[in-house]
Amino acid sequence: MCGITGYIGKNKNAISVVISGLEALEYRGYDSAGVAYTENNKLNIIKEQGKIVNLKKNIDFDIESNLAIGHTRWATHGEPNKINSHPHSQGKFTIVHNGIIENYLELKKELINAGYEFKSSTDTEVAASYMDFIYSKNNDILKTLNEVSKVFRGSYAFGIICNDDLNNLYALRKTSPLIIAKGENENYIASDVPAILKYTNKYILLDDFEIAKINSNEIKIYNQDLELIQKEILEFEGTFESSMKCGYEHFMLKEIHEEPTVFENTINAYLDDDFKNLPDLSKYDNIHIVACGSAYHTGLIGKYLIEKYAKIPVYVEVASEYRYKHNFYDKKTLVILVSQSGETADTLASLRKVKEDGIDTLSIVNVVGSSIARESKYVIYTKAGCEIAVATTKAYLSQVTIFAIITMYLTNNKSKEILDEINNIPSILENSVNIDYKEIANEIYKSKNIFFIGRGIDYALCMEGSLKLKEISYINSVAYQAGELKHGTISLIEKDTPVIAISTDDTLVEKTISNIKEVKARGAKVIFITSSDIDGDFYDYKINIKRTHELLQSIITIVPLQLIAYEVAKLNECDIDKPRNLAKSVTVE
Repeated sequence: MCGITGYIGKNKNAISVVISGLEALEYRGYDSAGVAYTENNKLNIIKEQGKIVNLKKNIDFDIESNLAIGHTRWATHGEPNKINSHPHSQGKFTIVHNGIIENYLELKKELINAGYEFKSSTDTEVAASYMDFIYSKNNDILKTLNEVSKVFRGSYAFGIICNDDLNNLYALRKTSPLIIAKGENENYIASDVPAILKYTNKYILLDDFEIAKINSNEIKIYNQDLELIQKEILEFEGTFESSMKCGYEHFMLKEIHEEPTVFENTINAYLDDDFKNLPDLSKYDNIHIVACGSAYHTGLIGKYLIEKYAKIPVYVEVASEYRYKHNFYDKKTLVILVSQSGETADTLASLRKVKEDGIDTLSIVNVVGSSIARESKYVIYTKAGCEIAVATTKAYLSQVTIFAIITMYLTNNKSKEILDEINNIPSILENSVNIDYKEIANEIYKSKNIFFIGRGIDYALCMEGSLKLKEISYINSVAYQAGELKHGTISLIEKDTPVIAISTDDTLVEKTISNIKEVKARGAKVIFITSSDIDGDFYDYKINIKRTHELLQSIITIVPLQLIAYEVAKLNECDIDKPRNLAKSVTVE
């Protein structure tokens, strides 16, 4: 969950390019940052704890350099400090690394016996040392990288500089994402496309165990047999400007305001006369949905919609558990993997386990050509565009939209009523994202605990609303099924405890109101979010949301939850786009 950039070329200052790329990738980690660059055929390293701005203060941008690699870190091995930050250098190898080398302790013992000494607590310094160790025996960089790829267990994306070849930049990957970007008389490496969009939209996806040897004029890719191979050059559809804040105070707020367009783009991509851009899903008798975090919450909504309308049993599992348990599936089972980045490590591991068992897979991802997309039998791309804020908003909404489309496909339901409602959704979202929730945020932002309650599909929305609030405001927030409160949890309710209650299902609204009255009687401060026109004395604040078809209702209901979380975090002066201890793309297990 770290960000890697690298540059080699004749046109630009390598240091400036790499730092710019790191700033575009800071959503992937911001515990520490560092850069290694050449100056007069000598390699220099500068590292700092904290965000990239701390690193920039110590860099002389007037230095002329044509080769550099950089790294912004989300700590896995060793605390986030200057010593543990990347790049790491041992012998003739200097590297940046995203991922985890699982057998690093075993290799470290071998290297210590060979005379190597270590300054950091990281697996990355071990990796650099092992590269140097192998290189000392064969004096061949490509053979060295090929050999270490067979020894390292775990996941890795490396940007590599060897002191004996400062005319080339090397890269190697397994599982962790890495792209090679192509320019004119210059080339780049990066963990993700936003790092290079300022300079080029042309890139190559590096596959597992492939080695890239890059200079300013050419890119050479080698397979595991060290044979030169040809790779397709892809073009990213978005622009650099689309990944910038565009006048909004935070990326999260900008991305919430992009939701009407995201909905339209996603609907237009798949909702045609015969769903021609969707795979044939008619042959499956049951479905497993596997995901993590917010993507898991969209799976819960998908379960509710598919089971109710298509009458197909759906099981939703957290990927980090699914991959280790005995799963009951057969050839009539479809496993749907949901991931914004398409690189989520636990979800990818679950996908590979399912494939080994011969079960069909469908991925719902946002990143074209990502690992999960490439390894799935079928793929549906959401149309969220580049999402920078760590807390997902528009990507979540696009995933929910996809599940609504899948349900319509499975039921062959494209009635005039639904199509009319779909046409209304963008304008409803446009109005929703412009509503001010500062008053409600002012009432709850100092709270130590906040509870979300709901029934049915609204409980799935509660889980996402709770996660959104806790991850960016650091308030302990928990979601419960409304009917479960009296089985223990209601003991936590005291005077002025905020309870956010959601009710959009008229068949359950009376039951939900009864549960709301239970917490209200014990002093709770209730925020009632509903599409019903019910009034009463059981709430302190009421948020009316537009009623639409149940297939689409969650798409509208989520918006106030996202905006309340945003306003609460803002009042608490939190780093909204980069919440502590979190990173955007979770590429470690």
